[in-house]
Amino acid sequence: MAVLEKLTSQQAIDLENKYGAHNYHPLPVVLCKGKGVFVWDIEGKKYYDFLSAYSAVNQGHCHPKIVGAMMEQAQTLTLTSRAFFNDKLGEYEKFASEFFGFDKLLPMNTGAEAVETALKICRKWAYEKKGISENNAQVIVCNNNFHGRTTTIISFSNDPVARDNFGPYTAGFIKIEYDNIKALKEALENNKNIAGFLVEPIQGEAGVYVPSDNYLTEAKALCKKHNVLFIADEVQTGIARTGRLLATCGTCSCADKNCSERPNVKPDILILGKALSGGAYPVSAVLADDAIMEVIKPGNHGSTFGGNPVAAVVAIAALEVVRDEKLAENAYQLGELFRSEINTYIETSNIVTLVRGKGLLNAIVINDDEDSDTAWNICIALKENGLLAKPTHGNIIRFAPPLVMNKEQLLDCVAIITKTLKTFE
Repeated sequence: MAVLEKLTSQQAIDLENKYGAHNYHPLPVVLCKGKGVFVWDIEGKKYYDFLSAYSAVNQGHCHPKIVGAMMEQAQTLTLTSRAFFNDKLGEYEKFASEFFGFDKLLPMNTGAEAVETALKICRKWAYEKKGISENNAQVIVCNNNFHGRTTTIISFSNDPVARDNFGPYTAGFIKIEYDNIKALKEALENNKNIAGFLVEPIQGEAGVYVPSDNYLTEAKALCKKHNVLFIADEVQTGIARTGRLLATCGTCSCADKNCSERPNVKPDILILGKALSGGAYPVSAVLADDAIMEVIKPGNHGSTFGGNPVAAVVAIAALEVVRDEKLAENAYQLGELFRSEINTYIETSNIVTLVRGKGLLNAIVINDDEDSDTAWNICIALKENGLLAKPTHGNIIRFAPPLVMNKEQLLDCVAIITKTLKTFE
């Protein structure tokens, strides 16, 4: 096959299957172009993107401001490593720290790297500031969590697909039930070596599980009482996805008019990734105040690409788009509309049992067991009808379109979704 010969979708799939490791099970669609809320396959068919690269493309595909910043910087200076200063990193660190209300930022590349970074900071803080004996620090995590797939992270996963046959595993983690304050309270009271509590404000990969309204607030209060760091993994829920700049809210301005009735928690350590770059470049970050971040000294942690100038300008542009285009507000309003429309459909549905979520991070639960292929087949049918989504945990379909979507487009997508679901009733 000539290098410049245009592939068909099947040829592209065959190439991946032959030469690529089989570590994903993609929907059978081969995309070659994206703009805003739309993507196109090789044959030219147009689709609504209702996954947004797992919420990395909140600002829409190929946003001109983000791509423009990346292209300009890529022609000027791409990488120096952290052996030297560059003229963009400090500007980015200042912008993002002030944007989210923290003293300092440690730049990395991927969400999993950022989680690993947060764990290292937490442990070092526990030994040097809290006084826990070295190698005895414990971090509390939640069942059904998803924080990545590195060796350390899968050590505290209870997903057998991600975990089995990758041991020996990293010690130092205590697993408790998600959205269970009593379990957290007992874990904190019964162990003096707890350094941190790592939690997703909404468990996305597990099926968009939204905790009780008071869960995060009470969890943060318990952590403060026991001098334990509250670590929020907002890699997927952050950057306006849930209708607020952060799902924990913290000190950010938010669009949720009922904010006083919802979580308003500032994490001790905040983990960001995905939409921090608008999906244009791998960018992640860990943010904390000086009393925590100062435990990191030269040589303790780093990355050749972390903090490179392209990442810095891309992240600033991506956050400016979120702010200037009021994407949190749009996600909040469209999310309310989406759940209302889907709930109306559910009233007469036999195939969907419920819809849940916040902002434009939502999921529907299919009336079948986790081992069935019904949700997968629905997603195949959605693809045929011009909308791309993906199942998670067998009988759950996650819906997370780019936040630049408008009301007319959302209602068009609801029509596609309900029309497709009706064929499975």
